[in-house]
Order: sequence, then C-alpha cells, then structure tokens
Amino acid sequence: MIYGIGTDIVDIRRIAQTLERQPRFAQRILGAQELAVFERRRSANAARGVTYLATRFSCKEAFSKACGLGMRSPMTWQAIEILNQPGGRPAIVAHGAMREWLAARDLSAHATLSDEHNYAVSFVVLESASPAAHIGANTITHP
Repeated sequence: MIYGIGTDIVDIRRIAQTLERQPRFAQRILGAQELAVFERRRSANAARGVTYLATRFSCKEAFSKACGLGMRSPMTWQAIEILNQPGGRPAIVAHGAMREWLAARDLSAHATLSDEHNYAVSFVVLESASPAAHIGANTITHP
C-alpha cells in the first residue's frame, strides 16, 4: 500500500552556485558514503560531481515529501543516503532515528533519479506492507 509519494526537480546551476558560495555545502547535504562518491566524481570531472550532488539533493527533498515530514526531525539531510546498488539502481539507506521511523511504520522506499543538462529530478514512493500504517498518512477526510 502506498504511504506517500514525493517528487522534486532542481536546477543544477543553482546547486553549483551554492557550492561556490558555501564550500561545505556538500558536507551538509551528503552522508559519508555519498560524500566519498561526490569527491571521486568531482576530482575526475567537476561537472559530474555537481550533478551527483544535485541528484542527491533532489532525491532527499522528494523523500521528505513522501514522508510528509519536510525537513524536520527525524528527517535531516544526512538521515538518509541515496546509494547505487551494483546494477546502478538507486537505494535509499536510512540511518538512526529516520531508520527507526520507517521501521515503526513498516515502510520501504523506492526512488528514481534522472538528470538532463541543467536539471535533476527525483521521484520517491514510500510503501507499507501494513495497511494500518496508511491510516491518517497524507490523507484528507471529507465530512
């Protein structure tokens, strides 16, 4: 059963400008494993590094929307990492309180990311194996 969905699009040029103004921007947004990939990609090709950062930023925004939390506890920039599985498929890995929040609701996350020229886009679906987790989640009731 779908618990929530979220999507986000970001202008990669805006991420590049932010990174120029705030050199530690990537460290604020990315988890340890993501940061290692970002640094490798950026050292090989600066534009690839920025695109990687933009796709992760976008996916974290989409995930926060799917949760219905926005960027407030337990959701933080580093509470989740978007890591590639061996075939390249993105996987959302939750840490700490965010991991516990997802487990308490029996939720699993599915994500897709894409980029083209100046834009990065992400789509996240949170799915629950338990119908009870859906009650009250992102719903509007009418009298």
